[in-house]
Amino acid sequence: MTQVAWQGSDRAPAGQRGGQPEWNGMARTDASGAIPGGGAIAPAGPMAPGVPLADAGLQTGTRQSQQTHEQARTGGEVILDLQHISLSFGGVKALTDISFDVCEHEIRAIIGPNGAGKSSMLNVINGVYHPQQGRIVFRGEERRQMHPTAAARQGIARTFQNIALFKGMTVLDNIMTGRNTQFRTGILAHALWWGPARNEEMRHRQKVEEVIDFLEIQSIRKTPVGRLPYGLQKRVELARALAAEPSMLLLDEPMAGMNVEEKQDMCRFILDVNRQFGTTIVLIEHDMGVVMDISDRVVVLDYGKKIGDGTPEEVKANPDVIKAYLGTSH
Repeated sequence: MTQVAWQGSDRAPAGQRGGQPEWNGMARTDASGAIPGGGAIAPAGPMAPGVPLADAGLQTGTRQSQQTHEQARTGGEVILDLQHISLSFGGVKALTDISFDVCEHEIRAIIGPNGAGKSSMLNVINGVYHPQQGRIVFRGEERRQMHPTAAARQGIARTFQNIALFKGMTVLDNIMTGRNTQFRTGILAHALWWGPARNEEMRHRQKVEEVIDFLEIQSIRKTPVGRLPYGLQKRVELARALAAEPSMLLLDEPMAGMNVEEKQDMCRFILDVNRQFGTTIVLIEHDMGVVMDISDRVVVLDYGKKIGDGTPEEVKANPDVIKAYLGTSH
């Protein structure tokens, strides 16, 4: 009998159903049905005083209870279209003829074994890498040789596998750096902190305070980032990306290295961002429970090639995905 074996993670399928592996979702609720760490959060738009989670549109249970994967796939407009993307470094092919799209307001996951090209794909999307072949169409316009700063100004923000924060700066100051593309006054005016520069900084600081409230990190806002535990540093990095008010958020393994409680919190915040703000999310994650639970669609890479694409239900039943990503033993 063939037994599916998990590789590259401490999370293993609990069993099999109908000859297919069982993929357990993240347990986002406790025994009473409440979300751990829940309470009051602010809704989208100008952030009002705290609103209960249910009133803000976040229901307990799986994402499918509010919006089916099929609705997300067919109901949203395609805002990012990647066509036949190929990327090489010297003679090494990182990506080969990759095509997929991302619809507005959806959570689109990219999965695959280590070295499959997932982070390279995110780097292509936000302009860090420029592919040798293929087309990138964002909001109906083809992008060519775009710099990451230009991508940020178009509304694309991201986080990284390795935390890229300023460890000696406070949480508040780190998040303020996420507003850098929004500033309009010059460096000299800000150095002197006068007139329009002072008013502009106060407006940006208010936005940052709203993000801090949203991610429930008020108590550490004046703490140097280097003193924080790993899970909170990952949350601060998410806050910095959200401070840019992106329309598309790229998350590179946002839950890597976290314990179960930290994963539950991060999973909840990602869903909040998507549902309340309407932010489109492209997510790389190795925890298959998380991927299957919160994603609308999943694209699977292996050795730089696409081997699967579809809803979580379609992907988890794909024999090529099971073979390449999970592996089999006899």
